[in-house]
Amino acid sequence: MEGSIRRRFASVVSADALDLARAALVIAGVDHQPVDEASALAELDALAAGASMRLAPLTDPGDRVRGLMEFLFTERAFRGNQEQYHDPHNSCLDHVLARRLGIPITLSVVAMEVGMRLGIGLEGVAFPGHFLVRTTDLDEPLLLDPFHAGSVVDEDELLWRLKVLGQQSGKKASEFTSVPRDFLATASRPAILARMLRNLHRIYTQGDDHARALAAIDLLLVLTPDAPDELRTRGSLYEQLDCPAAAAADFRRYLQLVPQAADAADVEKRLSRLHDAAPTLH
Repeated sequence: MEGSIRRRFASVVSADALDLARAALVIAGVDHQPVDEASALAELDALAAGASMRLAPLTDPGDRVRGLMEFLFTERAFRGNQEQYHDPHNSCLDHVLARRLGIPITLSVVAMEVGMRLGIGLEGVAFPGHFLVRTTDLDEPLLLDPFHAGSVVDEDELLWRLKVLGQQSGKKASEFTSVPRDFLATASRPAILARMLRNLHRIYTQGDDHARALAAIDLLLVLTPDAPDELRTRGSLYEQLDCPAAAAADFRRYLQLVPQAADAADVEKRLSRLHDAAPTLH
């Protein structure tokens, strides 16, 4: 199963025009099979058709964006799953569409995909700790939070969120006096998919689901084949799953890429132990 998902994902992300929704649905296959991609894509089309009727009288671009947010998050009742935020289904686009529940990034994907079908420009914004979307068609772009009903997020709100996030990581609130511009950079489609995969990997790791954690990191390495941290992580997962040959290959590549890494000596020791293990085909 894992090999077929990897091949499917590689095919989708290598296309000239990367289909974000289709790629996100392939990612859902890490969590469960089968994934009914056709039905999920049809649901996005149906949402766009419903929104089109709702927005038909509106010509002002700003009114159309606000109308889309109201349609999705009030009329169709999409919302952030605050009660079970770390449920992996929140990261699976097919379940998000079926349950109307998600986390910031998957709800943002829904908004972006429906907006695209309506000619409403929305782009992802990889704000730390909480994904957002931004309008691309307005003279004064709006930042919107799909996790909170598509509400507009202003500079003061962003700074407050950043201070809270900083405090949670041990920083003083006073260290943040403004929002760094790179925190509001546009997230490319591959970057959105990578963030979704990191979310899933973290959830599975915390739940000791090593097989699914491996599947998530394996897809991430399709996007970033020579990312040292991800190679080391995949090697560790192969090691835990008793796949010494695959683990050794990843550890060797890690040391080739970052020979002066702080943990190089530890990885060398792990490699030595793996060399003593019987080879396993994977």
